[in-house]
Amino acid sequence: MSNSAFPSLPASFVWGVSTAAYQIEGAVTEGGRGPTSWDAFCAEPNRVFDGQTGEVACDHYHRYPEDIALMKQLGIDAYRFSFAWSRIQPTGSGPVNAEGLAFYDRLVDGLLEAGITPAPTLFHWDTPLALEEAGGWLNRDITDRFADYASIMGTHFADRIPQWITINEPVVLTMLGYGAGIQAPGQQLGFGALPAAHHQLLAHGRAVTALRAAGVDNIGIANNHAPTWAASEKEEDQQAAGLYDAIANWVFADPILLGTYPEELLPFLPEGAQDDLPAISVPIDWYGINYYNPTKISAPGESNGLVDGHEIDGSLPFAIQEIEGYPTTDFDWPVIPAGFTELLTSFKARYGDALPPIYITENGCAINDGPDADGVVADQRRIDYTGAHLAAIADAVDAGVDVRGYFHWSLLDNFEWAVGYSQRFGLVYTDYETLERIPKQSYWWYRDVIRNHR
Repeated sequence: MSNSAFPSLPASFVWGVSTAAYQIEGAVTEGGRGPTSWDAFCAEPNRVFDGQTGEVACDHYHRYPEDIALMKQLGIDAYRFSFAWSRIQPTGSGPVNAEGLAFYDRLVDGLLEAGITPAPTLFHWDTPLALEEAGGWLNRDITDRFADYASIMGTHFADRIPQWITINEPVVLTMLGYGAGIQAPGQQLGFGALPAAHHQLLAHGRAVTALRAAGVDNIGIANNHAPTWAASEKEEDQQAAGLYDAIANWVFADPILLGTYPEELLPFLPEGAQDDLPAISVPIDWYGINYYNPTKISAPGESNGLVDGHEIDGSLPFAIQEIEGYPTTDFDWPVIPAGFTELLTSFKARYGDALPPIYITENGCAINDGPDADGVVADQRRIDYTGAHLAAIADAVDAGVDVRGYFHWSLLDNFEWAVGYSQRFGLVYTDYETLERIPKQSYWWYRDVIRNHR
């Protein structure tokens, strides 16, 4: 294979894969696990593609030894997964569920035995249902519960887990869960969703403080970011793009890295939100970025565009436009590796010395190829996508951005939220009838990339 297939990154670079609890674990009623916002959302008609749920998913809860063996064979340094909060505290507060904690003991010990660093996320969208019914992330009280939960996990695992992530993609839970109603909990509040952003940020800061008190260090957050491209040079498109950029990017990064909020969004945040900025901006050790593709924005018009097949609220002061002229994934997302370099260099330019080292905590693509007659999954487009995006990271590193590692999304084909099992992001093919795992050609390619950098 040519050298161009293996973009050059530092020898110390951390190579990993990512998953999330609700997307792979299954066993939703086993081991004392409590119900979550996603269990409730999936039970509602017409919420999820084909009425699918995470009830079984990849059955990782029972098959985790097989999945650890796949990761060991892949040769990764670290595994990013998430704890299911409702396995630890079935209602999001109160006593610890020993059986749930024991599952993660087995998982963490198995990873360590395989020479893989556990890099867990405390929260990846699966809010304990009792907390959701009490207002969820619109209710400030959840930040107290989250700090307690972080303390429990930090105290239990501080001696075995050397890298921690507080929250995954608060922007998606805010905009799609509370703003547009496309994902759990399915509310359509528009700008009224922004208190959920503030409370997730505050929960992040309070969790960092709780983890440090428990003896944990090497803490970050996994934020989804993308360049915002204005549809034209027209003033109205530029203004709409600037507002969208603040909502989608800077309201989630500025408070953590600068201790400030974008001024234009302050009217939509809870009263006194700025008083919480010292708690939100407690120092972190690194900053996680999830990247998939840029977003093209115009002033609102007759159609405000689509997100994952759902129409955007016509009352919003911006419209999402299709980005044309690029190849697309099977999820119809444009493939734009140069946007990755643009994003990373823009972070260095915006934050300067306030920007800690970066980890890419997610990047990947939906390529839905299945096994051929010989059982081979020839997903060359995933190889091309990943190679090009690793090259884009290398370009950013060459430009002076301190990127320390890359977690591919995802290890396994899994439950992809509102689109169910219709989109396959895995390096490993999951047969949802038999739950057999079949490494794809991209799996073997990624193994070789990792070996090439050692």
